[in-house]
Amino acid sequence: MGTKLIQPPIPSPHVAPSIPGRKIMKTHTPISATHHSINKKTTGFSSQHPVWIRPIFSSTIRVAEQSSGNLIGDHEETRRIEEQDPTTVYKSVAQIKSNLYEALQGINRGIFGVTTSKKTEIEELVKLLEAQNPTSDPTLHLDKVSGWWKLVYSTIRILGSKRTKLGLRDFITLGDFLQNIDVAQGKAFNVIKFNARGLNLLNGKLTIEASFKIASESRVNISYNNSTLTPEQLMSMFRKNYDLLLEIFNPEGWLEITYVDDMIRIGRDDKGNIFILERSEEF
Repeated sequence: MGTKLIQPPIPSPHVAPSIPGRKIMKTHTPISATHHSINKKTTGFSSQHPVWIRPIFSSTIRVAEQSSGNLIGDHEETRRIEEQDPTTVYKSVAQIKSNLYEALQGINRGIFGVTTSKKTEIEELVKLLEAQNPTSDPTLHLDKVSGWWKLVYSTIRILGSKRTKLGLRDFITLGDFLQNIDVAQGKAFNVIKFNARGLNLLNGKLTIEASFKIASESRVNISYNNSTLTPEQLMSMFRKNYDLLLEIFNPEGWLEITYVDDMIRIGRDDKGNIFILERSEEF
């Protein structure tokens, strides 16, 4: 009895010759005509697809040997074509940024800690941006990093006794974290702003000056130069724990610039920290 082919039919140039005792069995789920043109090489997918991509289509073709009652050579050939769900895939850098900014809401730059799930969410989004870095050799294009930046997230933490010693629980509030990169001088200036409650809302800032030298196409080596804390009233409050303050914010070491465009910069340092900064007009 003949075997009836299920649509679509095999084009005539590829029809296999008849072999006695062998039948071809094909099972699949129905698909639209557009799926026949999928090229696995151009889709960019592999068996190690990211966890946010969910397969929604699978087709399996099996060839069986009927004369012996077993599969040919006791082997099964399986071919899977997986198509991503467009509602779960980040399609553009703009969409990744939007999700990243949403994830950063309400966590005060992460300086006083975040939940493990939140940390994981942010780091996964960071990896997605890094994978689409438009400037793979930033130290060869220092105009991309020159100027003022504002910190929006860091994995540096001020917790427990450190936070208590620095008066950051009730008495002193952290303001903006700013950075100015002066390419001409080969220097970076980190500015951490403070507000001291109870002293007519005294405002002050810690300024750390550091020098940087290019180490590779994406890495710079950073050396601490000096620091100042103004006004004097703020210095008197931090004097006892000034070394602790510098220990937390001292940038010395190396920094890998893993992503930079006109608005966002991401870096990873030798201590395993991640820094996310956005362009700022503040001086």
